[in-house]
Amino acid sequence: MNGKKGSNNIEINIPCSVTKVKQHESSKGEEGEGGGGGFSLKAWVWNVWEFAREDSNRVKFSLKVGLAVLLVSLLILFRAPYEVFGTNIIWSILTVAIMFEYTVGATFNRGFNRALGSLLAGVLAISVAQVALSSGRVAEPIIIGFSIFIIGTITSFMKLWPSLVPYEYGFRVVLFTYCLIVVSGYRLSMGNPMRTAMDRLYSIAIGGFVAVLVNVLVCPIWAGEQLHKELVNNFDSVADSLEECVRKYLEDDGSVHPEFSKTVMDEFPDEPAYRKCRNTLNSSAKLEVLAVSAKWEPPHGRFRHFFYPWSEYVKVAAVLRYCAYEVMALHGVLHSEIQAPYNLRITFQSEIRDATNHAAELVRSLGKDISDMKRSTRTSLLKKLHSSTERLQRAIDIHSYLLTSPSEPPDTYTYSKPLTRLSLTLSNTFSDAASQLADLDSSNSPEKNSSQQLNQSTQQQQQPEPNNYHELMRKQSRRQHYSWPPRQVDAFEEEGSAGDYLPRMKALESTAALSLANFTSLLIEFVARLDHLVEAVDELSKLAKF
Repeated sequence: MNGKKGSNNIEINIPCSVTKVKQHESSKGEEGEGGGGGFSLKAWVWNVWEFAREDSNRVKFSLKVGLAVLLVSLLILFRAPYEVFGTNIIWSILTVAIMFEYTVGATFNRGFNRALGSLLAGVLAISVAQVALSSGRVAEPIIIGFSIFIIGTITSFMKLWPSLVPYEYGFRVVLFTYCLIVVSGYRLSMGNPMRTAMDRLYSIAIGGFVAVLVNVLVCPIWAGEQLHKELVNNFDSVADSLEECVRKYLEDDGSVHPEFSKTVMDEFPDEPAYRKCRNTLNSSAKLEVLAVSAKWEPPHGRFRHFFYPWSEYVKVAAVLRYCAYEVMALHGVLHSEIQAPYNLRITFQSEIRDATNHAAELVRSLGKDISDMKRSTRTSLLKKLHSSTERLQRAIDIHSYLLTSPSEPPDTYTYSKPLTRLSLTLSNTFSDAASQLADLDSSNSPEKNSSQQLNQSTQQQQQPEPNNYHELMRKQSRRQHYSWPPRQVDAFEEEGSAGDYLPRMKALESTAALSLANFTSLLIEFVARLDHLVEAVDELSKLAKF
């Protein structure tokens, strides 16, 4: 943001983020073309290795799918089973490819829809085929075509019904299984749809059995375990992001700031915890899918009782996102254009750090309780958190004059020092009052009056005039991080009279100081929301019998 002074107008140039992003992408493309950048086998292999090492379950899942397809393909490769089932055994391979999912629960869910849809489609196909056969050669294709239209219309409409959305795959199976059985039976089976339907149902059952058997017995990936780990990781991400944001806010002296384009595009490479917290906010759909899949899984591992409360995990995750929104708001204040002076921020750093550390400790404690599936007493943590938050509120309340009263811009020496707080000046109150009483006693003497007049005249001479202040601000440059808007002092002088711009500048400085009040209020709101998070975790531990 560059402020430029013209003859009569003030221009504020803000760089366009979209333009910068396009220029960055074009420069990268030119480097790739001109720099000989092409397909690199070594880089591709390294990316695949990193992707596989990030989550070993991806490799296990791929190997299990290959094993299941191989086992079903043996029914075709060996002559004996092929003579029994014939070409219909292809349906087993198709069933494995469609039904095999990443987790055991998702495979059971998909298998249920597949089995129910195939059974319903087979019954409908056999019934319609028998009616069509008894109607004669002329009416048979008409009845089959009309039935295909009706089945396609009904299944497509029903899978859009809100309460039937979880069974959307089942309606799709009904449609294509019915169409394939009826049409192929009409042309290939020479009037024997019953045999065609039964052979294909057998093939589908074999494929489903192999898919479930391999997924459960060979390195099973449980959706419940995935949901459990994902929720615990979200707790750690929120705690890490909170500490990272507060630490950068208190350590940032205004010397280094990200570009406007990076702020808009959420590109903060030096803040890894922020990206994890952002992923936490975007994980609601993933957790809901895992919870639905986990309901289909039998008792396993640490989850040994039936009807495990997987839906409570989704509720806890929702409350955690409710808290994570405040962390993202704190991050927004951290990278906002209006910033409080550095010496004002470090004035309250002890109270802010205490509240932040206790809040992060409580969040990690809740995540650890879920991870260990144990219930621990959190009374001491809650007391420490509430007392530290009350100290922060009291400090802001007592020293609120630092946030509202206009003060002189800090120079390079005092910018890194905290401001004087009221608690540090209370000890001088009585000595100041005594000196004032002594001044009142001696105010009647003519020598004292003359000396006071001389001192007053000297102080008036030493007080900076508006013009002198204007020159001083020219040297120090108004475009510092604590001021807003980032304009030169000349802009105030041109907009009004010479004696009017100084109060307006001080008012803008007071507005910048209120950024600290905004940051602390968001932190206090985060602590208030933690009470709901504690209640949600307690409810989960009670229903899950931790």
